[in-house]
Amino acid sequence: MPSYTVHFGFSQRFPFPAAKAYEWCTNFDEGDIALEGMKGTRRIERTDDATVILTDTVDSGGHKTTKVKVVRLYPKLMMWTNTRISEPGRYSQFVYQIVAEGKNASRLNYNGAQIEEGEKVPPASKIAAMSKRLTEEDSQAWVNLAEAMKKDLTRQPPRG
Repeated sequence: MPSYTVHFGFSQRFPFPAAKAYEWCTNFDEGDIALEGMKGTRRIERTDDATVILTDTVDSGGHKTTKVKVVRLYPKLMMWTNTRISEPGRYSQFVYQIVAEGKNASRLNYNGAQIEEGEKVPPASKIAAMSKRLTEEDSQAWVNLAEAMKKDLTRQPPRG
């Protein structure tokens, strides 16, 4: 069965310094699926300081999909990669990089390469539509995550 790649990407701004944003984004937690606005579970396995295996099971309208991903962290570059090692979309890869925008702001640059399979490679117009849909879905998840980051990083310390 032929495979093809759908490329897509976007940027998401954060009102926090790049180092804080990177730390928050790479502090993987079992509750991350809910923060993205989805129903599901996440299992986290840290193999070393820079490698994490995430097993995400998402429930979309009664249909459960499990994706196993290898996440590789590059703290000096404020970057990480996410490579899918399970079907569907095996070997799809997603690159995340936090970029400083002044002293107290930053942005995430996200680039995805989603591998798809089909009976034949679809026409460019269909691949473009898939790219648009993936961009909308993933960027919405990051809008939700940016809101969660804002709540977490602007919490006032308890008084007393």
